[in-house]
Amino acid sequence: MPQITLIGINHKTAPVALREVLSFTGDEADVALRDLFQQPEIRELVLFSTCNRMEILFIPARGDGQDCVKTFISRFKSVPVEKFESALYIHTGDKAIRHLFRVACSLDSMMVGEPQILGQVKKSYRNSVAANTSGVILNRVMHKAFNIAKKVRRETGIGDNAVSISYAATELAGKIFSDISTRSVMLLGAGEMAELAVEHLISSGVKEIVVANRTFCNAITLAEKFHGKAVKFEEMEHFLKEVDIIISSTGATEFILTAPQLKRIMRSRKNRPLFFIDIAVPRDLDPDINRINNCFLYDIDDLQDIVNDNIEERNKEAVKGERLVDEAVIKFINWMESLEMVPTIVAIRKKIDAIAQAEIKKTMHSMPHLSPRDHEAIQRMTRSIADKIMHDPIRFLKNMGNHRDDARYLNAARHLFNLDHTEEL
Repeated sequence: MPQITLIGINHKTAPVALREVLSFTGDEADVALRDLFQQPEIRELVLFSTCNRMEILFIPARGDGQDCVKTFISRFKSVPVEKFESALYIHTGDKAIRHLFRVACSLDSMMVGEPQILGQVKKSYRNSVAANTSGVILNRVMHKAFNIAKKVRRETGIGDNAVSISYAATELAGKIFSDISTRSVMLLGAGEMAELAVEHLISSGVKEIVVANRTFCNAITLAEKFHGKAVKFEEMEHFLKEVDIIISSTGATEFILTAPQLKRIMRSRKNRPLFFIDIAVPRDLDPDINRINNCFLYDIDDLQDIVNDNIEERNKEAVKGERLVDEAVIKFINWMESLEMVPTIVAIRKKIDAIAQAEIKKTMHSMPHLSPRDHEAIQRMTRSIADKIMHDPIRFLKNMGNHRDDARYLNAARHLFNLDHTEEL
């Protein structure tokens, strides 16, 4: 059976400084792929590299190919092997397949369930196809990796629930307002997480973005970025009467909005719901705002609690994902083991066909009076008999995956049909 091997480093085995040195980016990855494939020890090859991992999946042509890959990485990156060898993990056979499937399913990611890794793996595979470095085995295993990744995402909740502060804020807004596309957002200040939350809301289809900043030119710059409207900070209270979602992330040392202010504003809003996300430290918004009817205030600790709960939920769903991966690995190993049967099955067919043809030739020679139609009938009958003789043994060989010792049955089949010492007929 071809020995699938995977050699790599990731965020669990190597610090970012080493991952940076050993990563293959852009054109460099294409050059490395083609150069390594030229080595006589490599039969098939896929290389993928992200900020958190660099992995080389291959099938050796001779030996195990492991030293060849290590030496290539060292030469290509100008880093002595001893500088990175201890950070490498090496998986072979079913362990390599399981690792690949877990990576594609984002079960091995820093953030379980993140969707980006599948796209990155697909891109690396496309590069291998374009460079003609993948063959029958790796083509099959990569497509199976994509299929199981889709199945895990479809049949588990591994990708559900926000696991970032900014996205948790967006998810909460969606729960408070049934139709986010009819709502407008005001951004107070210009913190990074607040901007990310606004970007998530924009992708969810919010109607309008209003930006208020103490430095008006900064407000204009941000408003242009979000295709929104810039207003002066002093106008904030007026616009609070119109917007539905407020995301605050200023550098203020005191509350920029208090509960008494909001009570006045809510009267003019006729108590329409107002959702506040306070991502500032120290906090921008008076916690008592949450006591006002139809005001919903969440600060960064509230959001972090939600994120932690969601991460726990994802980890529970990951257990289901691991089970699906294990099933897929078993099925793939069975397929690979069946490849060993193919030469034997072909040899059995060839030998039975040869015997049948030899006997037909003898029969035809001794019965010259037969017509062409009779010849054809005898040919059909002989092929049918041969097919029926081969049917059960071949079906048995094709379905040997459940047997304890496939090699023993394969060896027995070759002896029964005397395949390794075939005499001329």
